[in-house]
Amino acid sequence: MSIALKAENISKYFMAPEKFKVLNQVSFEVSKGEFVSIIGKSGSGKSTLLYILSTMDTEYEGVLSLNGEKVTGNKQNALASFRNEHLGFVFQFHYLLPDFSCLKNVMIPALRLGKLTKDEIEHNAYEKLKMLGVGDQALKSASKISGGQQQRVAIARALINEPSIIMGDEPTGNLDSKNTAVVFDIFKQLAAEHDKTIITVTHDNDFAEKSDRIIEMMDGKIISG
Repeated sequence: MSIALKAENISKYFMAPEKFKVLNQVSFEVSKGEFVSIIGKSGSGKSTLLYILSTMDTEYEGVLSLNGEKVTGNKQNALASFRNEHLGFVFQFHYLLPDFSCLKNVMIPALRLGKLTKDEIEHNAYEKLKMLGVGDQALKSASKISGGQQQRVAIARALINEPSIIMGDEPTGNLDSKNTAVVFDIFKQLAAEHDKTIITVTHDNDFAEKSDRIIEMMDGKIISG
């Protein structure tokens, strides 16, 4: 099975108020199509790690490779285009533009990528919304639908450029148990049927237990997984 993500001896320091090592020689691999949950108490370093894995933070020691490509040391422009093409993001807050329709929100990353025509992007966005069970909400303003529906629209947006890796930062943190189960099932399906690699940071132990693998962190180190 091919490796989607490889982290080698990732270390990270915070410099204020004094120098502090927040990540300490973190190394692990994630296979293509694997659904991994990263857990740990607040301050364990899991969100800091995800920020590095997402290529947003480049101030670290060690080497990060995604889809077989070393991304450590790449320039910001190269990283931005890599993210747009290969990575999808789902956050605790959906970050939808409230006055835009759900459809338009989903289309934005693809319009930015500019590989398809507007009609093709619109068609793909509809298909993603339908796949996630919110096709009937496509033309409504994002502010006019429920929280659970908003998070599904946010997942559709994360999928619009067909990324191979999806990263979630507390993706069910604002959802009730029913909608948490829906989001989990979507992620599970994306990994099992669409070969997407899913890496989520979560406080929800029930969510983590059902994923393929749990990576547990404490004091900036991986202690299991």
